[in-house]
Amino acid sequence: MLGCLLGMAPSILIVTPILLPVVIKFGVDPVHFGMIMLLNLGIGLCHPPVGAILFVGCAVGRVTIEQVVREIRPFYGVMFLVLMLVTYIPRGEHCGDQGPLMSA
Repeated sequence: MLGCLLGMAPSILIVTPILLPVVIKFGVDPVHFGMIMLLNLGIGLCHPPVGAILFVGCAVGRVTIEQVVREIRPFYGVMFLVLMLVTYIPRGEHCGDQGPLMSA
């Protein structure tokens, strides 16, 4: 989870040109790869040690990081579950243009 160490924009700018050709060679759709990468980076933004969103939320709410992390721990599990669903069910993000939801 590179989002723990860098912000989202630098991570996208650094990692995408490196990984995209490799991912395409493995046959993964670039849109699907983008969804996976954005979800991973989004999880990293609200996760210590850097977690910019976590620090801003703690400062605004005037609470400690320990209190917040203890309360949002179940949501990390949900975020991880969504990440696994998007990763291993690649058809989901294409519902708008070719999925079964739009055919009816």
